Amino acid sequence: MIYATGDTHGNFQRFAPEHFPEQAGMTKEDYMIICGDFGGVWDGGKKEGRNLDWLEDLPFTTLFISGNHENFDLLRKYPTEEWNGGKIQRIRPHVIHLMRGQVFDLQGYSFFTMGGARSHDIEDGVLNPKAPDFEEQYWALRRMDARFRVNHRSWWKQELPSKTEYEEAQHSLERIQYEVDYVITHCAPTSIVDILGNGGYVHDHLTDFLEEVKERAKFHYWLFGHYHDNKIIDDRFVLLWEQMVQVV
Repeated sequence: MIYATGDTHGNFQRFAPEHFPEQAGMTKEDYMIICGDFGGVWDGGKKEGRNLDWLEDLPFTTLFISGNHENFDLLRKYPTEEWNGGKIQRIRPHVIHLMRGQVFDLQGYSFFTMGGARSHDIEDGVLNPKAPDFEEQYWALRRMDARFRVNHRSWWKQELPSKTEYEEAQHSLERIQYEVDYVITHCAPTSIVDILGNGGYVHDHLTDFLEEVKERAKFHYWLFGHYHDNKIIDDRFVLLWEQMVQVV
């Protein structure tokens, strides 16, 4: 069995047996895929460690792609290895980061993964914590209820893929001749973004890249998160937030 869900932001209570009773029939060879904003590698604290251990103790294996709300400074410290055809990082033996631009074979089905997204809650800026007037800026913005982030504390430029990650994604898709069973991303292709936001969401290089994938690839379903809703768009595009759906 393979299930998928949306952003968790470090809160994994939806996977408790009372909320997800289907896990009673699952093993470590079964998977729950989190479509970005995993948030389980955020501050490196003791509570976070206990949460990751709790995930590890669940009967299934947790897989996730990166979103825009991840601590990429901490995430990059985990070693990279090959697993089921693609590159991963093991946060715990059965809590696994599926890296960008990869194709994985899971239970005989192919999955293309491309994490990342542009944050849409930073219109009031990203502060430099090393700036001499940082504290003054920070508290002024807080008093204004502004939407801002702090560089390397709550925002990282790695939220969007690098040139190398785009190139790797291109090579992976060419290798499989753009035929894949499932696409797993955090944000959506540009045309789907327009449907979701009625023009309110901006386009960027990643949404445009995913639009190209949408136009060229043959796939069954495309699952993604980021927009904090649960709905199906154009039959094949599945937006997930708290909902957990069986993929195969």
